[in-house]
This record gives sequence, C-alpha cells and structure tokens, in this order.
Amino acid sequence: MTVTIDTVAELAGVSRTTVSRVLNGRGYISQATKEKVEKAIGKLNYRPNEVARQLFKQETKIIGLIFPTVDNPFFSELIFYLETKLFNFGYKVLLGNSLNDPEKEKKYLNDLVSNRVDGLIVGAHNYNINEYHLANLPIVAIDRYINDQIPVIASDNYFGGQIATERLIASGAKNIVNTDGPISLKTPAHKRNEAYQKVMLENGLSPKTFVIDFNWELKEKVSAIERMFALYPEMDGVFATNDIDAALIMQTSQQLGIDIPRQLKIVGYDGSHSTRILLPRLTTVCQPVEKMADSAVKTLLKRINGQEVEKELILPVELWEGYTC
Repeated sequence: MTVTIDTVAELAGVSRTTVSRVLNGRGYISQATKEKVEKAIGKLNYRPNEVARQLFKQETKIIGLIFPTVDNPFFSELIFYLETKLFNFGYKVLLGNSLNDPEKEKKYLNDLVSNRVDGLIVGAHNYNINEYHLANLPIVAIDRYINDQIPVIASDNYFGGQIATERLIASGAKNIVNTDGPISLKTPAHKRNEAYQKVMLENGLSPKTFVIDFNWELKEKVSAIERMFALYPEMDGVFATNDIDAALIMQTSQQLGIDIPRQLKIVGYDGSHSTRILLPRLTTVCQPVEKMADSAVKTLLKRINGQEVEKELILPVELWEGYTC
C-alpha cells in the first residue's frame, strides 16, 4: 500500500492540514495531537515528500555555485570547503563552471534561478551582468565585484602584494616584474598590483606590470611568459599574481638555464594546500581559503534570513616560506 499524508491523517484521526503542520513545524499543535501524528508516522513508516515540503516552505535547500573553473588549485579547494560547509548546514550545491564566458555565466545563472536555488555564491570574473540584478536572490561574491549590491569576501590583497614585494626587495631583487590580469576584470586582486607599485616607488625602484590573462589557454600563457623574459632581460624578481603563473615562470626559468633564486627570485599568490604539496619550494602569499569559504557561507545564510551583512569582508594572508625568494 502507498502511504500518503492522507493515510497518516486517517490513522491519527486528524486532518491532512494538521499532519502537514506537524511535519513542517508550523502553527500551534497540542502535544497530544503531535504525539498521535508522530505515532501514526512511525507505525506506517511514512517518509514525507521532500520536494513538496520544500515547495511548501518556499525553499529548496540548494545553493548555486558559479566559478570560472575547477581546473585550478585555488578554486577547487575553495569549492571543496564551500560544499562541505553548506552540507553541514543542510544544503546541497549545484555547480556552474563558467570558464569566464559571460554568455555561459548568464545561462548558468538563469538555469539556477529556474531550479529555485535558495542563494548563490559566485567567483566568476564577469562584471555587471544584468541577470544578477534580476535574480532576486541572496548572492555573495568571492574575490569578485559583481555589482554594487552584492557583498564581497576577499583576502587582504593589498597587504599580500605589499609583503610579496617587500620580500623580493629584502632578498636583493631590484628589477621586479609583477604579473597581473587585465584591468577590465573587476576584482579586488588588482590591489596586489597597487601595493606592488607603491612599495617599488617607495624604494626608488621602477614598477613593471606584465598582463597575463586568467582566461588564456596554457599555450598562450607559456608564450606570454617567454615574451616577458625577452622583454625584461634584466629581470631578477617576479611577483606572480597567482601560483599557476609562478609555476610556469619557474618552468620557463629552468628551460632558459636561469637559476632560482640566485638569478631570479619568485613570489606567488594563493598558497592552496595542493600547491604547497606539489611546489613546496615556491615562496607564496597564502589566502585563507577555508576561512573565505566559511565567511561566504555564513554571509549568504544571513542574507537568506534577511539579516544585514558587511559590504566587503577582508581576511588576513600570510607568507609561505619557500625557497624561491
């Protein structure tokens, strides 16, 4: 026999509405009535329709995640912590891998909204996509400016750029190049370059910024790094805006016979767990990935519950003492 809410109501001797109220914890129900309904549920081994319950509550217990790629140690670790922490709060996730394509990001956004997710956590690069204004959802961004209404969780990019540049200078480097993404990307990560330029000028050194687009394929990045070496033959230090760039710079240096750190000193940025295992020699600025995920989840839950949140939350970074600087 198929057990339904009506079957439970009949056995308990109450109305269908009363059973629904017990299941959803809504409205006043006497203890005696509640016990009768729970006894009937146990006897019939009734399992409520979770989808129906969620629709009744106007929630799905699903959070959408939109990130540029999982093929990056920083983002893969961040998504791991987000999923784990959301699961602990009773949420499942749907993940969109946008590849920084604005049209693909719009498609994911529309699909997630159509599937009635309760909120979004976004780390994609594209700025001011109109669909974010229309989503009518609680949204939190990580290290990205989406629009003026969406709170941002970020590491202390400025301080990270400062300590990276200061370390390079303290290690004896004078001709230091900083790799940065295109200025068109609306991200707090550009503050790394701002700090680099300020520290360089304060020390009487000439700042040089070389653009490497996050969206480029591996071959394009390798080719760009080779051009950087040709453009700055006197280069004796590099502050790479992320650890992927730093790893490729290390690889190119080896191919060119340049000794690290004697001839070239390198500091990266991100410091994910897997990077520190695979590249323990790399000196890098570590973002607090787990804390960023935790803050993003808690901020989103506050927004879901209609609470006020900070517009921008900045979390501390620290330097990983490798051997490349």
